[in-house]
Amino acid sequence: MKKLINKPEDLVREALSGFAAAHADLVKVYFDPVQVVRADAPVTGKVGVISGGGSGHEPMHAGFVGPGMLDAACPGAIFTSPTPDQVLAASKAVHGGVGLLHIVKNYTGDVLNFELGAELARGEGIEVEAVVIHDDVAVEDSLYTAGRRGVGVTVLAEKMAGAAAEEGRPLAEVARVARLVSERGRSMGMALTSCTVPQAGRPTFDLPENEMEIGIGIHGEPGRSRRKLAPASEIAEVLARAVLDDLPFERGDRVLAFVNGMGGTPLLELYLVFHELTRICAGRGIAVVRSLVGPFMTSLEMAGCSITLVRMDEELTRLWDAPVRTPALRARL
Repeated sequence: MKKLINKPEDLVREALSGFAAAHADLVKVYFDPVQVVRADAPVTGKVGVISGGGSGHEPMHAGFVGPGMLDAACPGAIFTSPTPDQVLAASKAVHGGVGLLHIVKNYTGDVLNFELGAELARGEGIEVEAVVIHDDVAVEDSLYTAGRRGVGVTVLAEKMAGAAAEEGRPLAEVARVARLVSERGRSMGMALTSCTVPQAGRPTFDLPENEMEIGIGIHGEPGRSRRKLAPASEIAEVLARAVLDDLPFERGDRVLAFVNGMGGTPLLELYLVFHELTRICAGRGIAVVRSLVGPFMTSLEMAGCSITLVRMDEELTRLWDAPVRTPALRARL
């Protein structure tokens, strides 16, 4: 294992300290308990939008804290859910008096701990709604979930719900936007290599040089199948077919297409996958009207990618285009 670390047990705290120093104009980082909040929080009269999960998926979630997206993020230990006291502290830190939306990926620990954190916040008089994201078409259940896993749609829901909150919409409306994105979005990923959790010091799973895992989870969970390595065109076809057939997406749909890198894949390869994805969509009469390409929800240094499609309408397109200023995503500055 070769990693730029000091002690594995100090990695998350030290990385967050560096993150705070690098982006002091946008965020504040607190360590007892750990939470990342936008620098101007709380914003009075604005619905606070909070998310979180295990570290190791950077820039998810802390990288999306800032105007137009998240008001706070709760980073857990690597691949470990944040605790209820983190959720409560973040909720209190960004509560602007009109309620909070928790956006939660569908992993058992995340769902349970955000539910407990929300109950604690409600006990202090804070109104909270939660939206659970479950967009991964690869599997219905896993070691981490009951139902589908929450993956790439989480990024897009955080952006569009964050834009709705920035407009001053009430809590019910902000939550409706997040649910709409979740309902209209589907994802599926694949891996060329495993990742290595620093505390473990060895790859999470074994994957021979000539094989790939289709339907992988962001923690290294197994997917639908393991098969021989294939050209990018075939890989994109397998992923796209599963996503397109699930909703299903139909001729005439307008979509946001998101090709996400898992941490160890060059942009050169991700843009090739995006090229193949647009070709496949065009063949089905589906128009790609918005895009996102890059490593936005990673799995440490895993090589691989995921694709996400969201069926767009005029409202969601406007919210996607709205200004955003975070460490990892910026538009119309």
